[in-house]
Amino acid sequence: MGSQEVSTVDWQGKYVTVAGLGVSGIPAARALHERGALVTVVNDGDDERARAQAAELEALGITVRLGDGATLPPSTELVVTAPGWQPDKPLFLAAAEAGVPVWGDVELAWRLRGDNGRKAAPWLAVTGTNGKTTTVRMLASILEAAGLRTAAVGNIGVSLLDAVLGETEYDVLAVELSSYQLHWAPSLRAHSAAVLNLAPDHLDWHGSMEAYAADKGRVYEGNTVACVYNVADPATEDLVREADVEEGCRAIGFTLGAPGPSQLGVVDGILVDRAFVANRQKQAQELAEVGDVDPPAPHNIANALAAAALARAFGVEPAAVRDGLRAFRPDAHRIEHVADIGEVAYVDDSKATNTHATEASLAAYDSIVWIAGGLAKGATFDELVIGAAKRLRGVVLMGADRALIHEALTRHAPEVPVVDLDRTDTGAMSEAVARAAELARPGDTVLLAPACASMDMFTNYNKRGEAFADAVRARADESA
Repeated sequence: MGSQEVSTVDWQGKYVTVAGLGVSGIPAARALHERGALVTVVNDGDDERARAQAAELEALGITVRLGDGATLPPSTELVVTAPGWQPDKPLFLAAAEAGVPVWGDVELAWRLRGDNGRKAAPWLAVTGTNGKTTTVRMLASILEAAGLRTAAVGNIGVSLLDAVLGETEYDVLAVELSSYQLHWAPSLRAHSAAVLNLAPDHLDWHGSMEAYAADKGRVYEGNTVACVYNVADPATEDLVREADVEEGCRAIGFTLGAPGPSQLGVVDGILVDRAFVANRQKQAQELAEVGDVDPPAPHNIANALAAAALARAFGVEPAAVRDGLRAFRPDAHRIEHVADIGEVAYVDDSKATNTHATEASLAAYDSIVWIAGGLAKGATFDELVIGAAKRLRGVVLMGADRALIHEALTRHAPEVPVVDLDRTDTGAMSEAVARAAELARPGDTVLLAPACASMDMFTNYNKRGEAFADAVRARADESA
């Protein structure tokens, strides 16, 4: 199916099972019910919140089955799943045995776009291990600067179903897609797409790095204009080579160095385009300055180049790239500067929940007191420590799996002082900031980049970042 074609399904009387209540399951159940499908929602949990959600759906005539997400309801013709449900769940094994297809919320949104009688907006899609949300929001800012009606949607928190079925008629959508979502989206065909990077993550869900990469690579399938890849990460270009794309679709690289033909890159502090110009062998188009990107850390410049490549693939003029990047402000807890105290900068990158993100974060500063630790999720830290050792003034560790980082530091950076906080309560953050301040010298950066998930101590990475910021601000008030 071509990228601009809209798939139509007669939902009337079709038996559909929706797996999971929540941000994707509830909109999916409602949308399918409104189109005449006979919907049954199954959910593993049976708590107070689930019962309240179930009551709302049951009032519409939707069947809800709580506490049993394993059994395939009889007569099911299609399963629509929340993206986080693992492929080896008994429900999906039963569906496969019965020959019942399984779609994710992204697949359903793709199939329903244009269902309201309006022109289906093209999708510019972004995936990768790290940087997805920032890149998608940069892209949306650029598209808005070009005067286009757009929204940042998908894994970013705004439901794709709401976007494609809502009242607003968009010109184009900036879509963040996780590996989970891509796994369950077999017919998705984007206008253009980018894989920002690939590093081991969610391997417990996918089963192997090869399976994880293959699901990421699905984002390139059927692209019509551009497959955007990271020159510094050859695995992303490999995925482009393996993709089955529309005739005329181009491979477009982005690099922090000087770009070759069909690439975007950086020359003397200027972001330049040698892909979407009349003579890419000899010409380069200036797009923006490095200083237009907030913050101008190397990995964030890479995000900006990827966003610019997708925007240029959609025909956006250079001035809109510049204006969109200037207007963009990063989300909280993503290399967020909190305060300067005594010529020491305090930076919150609580979103760095894996080693790949933390590697990029550590590379942005010259002299660092690093606050790290949490749930390792099976990660190892030797390569991370080896790469960062020369930048480390000191390290403060906390959290359940801090010993794994400590062991890597002992092996590869034995001269770096380490403070090991033997506690996993939320109050540990205040002590971590205090101990980091003791290690820091003027010109240093105290960086929260945990390289681990937060759930051993905090509800999520946002709460962890807020605890850090609160501790830093309290310290700033004391020193004022």
